Amino acid sequence: MFETLQALVLREVRYKEADRILTLLTDRDGKLTARARGALRKSSRIAAATQQLTFAEMTLFENRGRRTVNEAAVLESFDGLRGDMEKLALASYFAECAEALSVEDQPEPELLQLTLNCLYALSRGLHKAEKIKAAFETRLMCISGYAPELSRCAVCGREPEDPVLSLDQGCVCCRSCGGRGERCDLGEEGLTAMRYLANAPAKQILSFDLSDSALARLGDASERYFLRRTERGFSTLDYWKSLREYADPMP
Repeated sequence: MFETLQALVLREVRYKEADRILTLLTDRDGKLTARARGALRKSSRIAAATQQLTFAEMTLFENRGRRTVNEAAVLESFDGLRGDMEKLALASYFAECAEALSVEDQPEPELLQLTLNCLYALSRGLHKAEKIKAAFETRLMCISGYAPELSRCAVCGREPEDPVLSLDQGCVCCRSCGGRGERCDLGEEGLTAMRYLANAPAKQILSFDLSDSALARLGDASERYFLRRTERGFSTLDYWKSLREYADPMP
């Protein structure tokens, strides 16, 4: 059976002499695994379209539960990522997150759109990398059912004063109210931005402005909350951080 769909290549693994095993996030069927025969050969017509972090139109052939890429054409290659190691590392983190939180053969249209939007913005340099990362992590938590409770202080029930985010409880509260367990500073700007990211239209998730200090707090909160909820580490995140430390060493 043949099926044509649009797919983002989240991961590629070399298989045998010239094949690739692909993990795809598709527009209709969610996460899929497919074999791209001969994709590593120089003469392959599907080589470019089966690279990691490429969005392509693919025709897959399925037989006995196994899928093979029959045809593939590039829709967006995100060229701006390829020559910048920091951007490529962060984009790979987005892909690793999308793979970790998606389910095989379950449609994930919001996740695909979020990942594509963030890859496009990162590739074109439309926003700071830290802003794109915070937006991706926060919105991904909301899509995956782990949205924090941001409407009011979880302790006193009022609009939070000097807001902090409780990582253990997944809610916002006033600094004076405290809350239980580990928490991180959010501030009024950060809380406003996080509320926006939880509810904004998909195409407008990056349409917000923050001061550098507020962005730093939002970035710290979104990352720590994301890692707490997923209960795992991401090698691509560690690599991105190591590149940033190397590029901007401490005085």
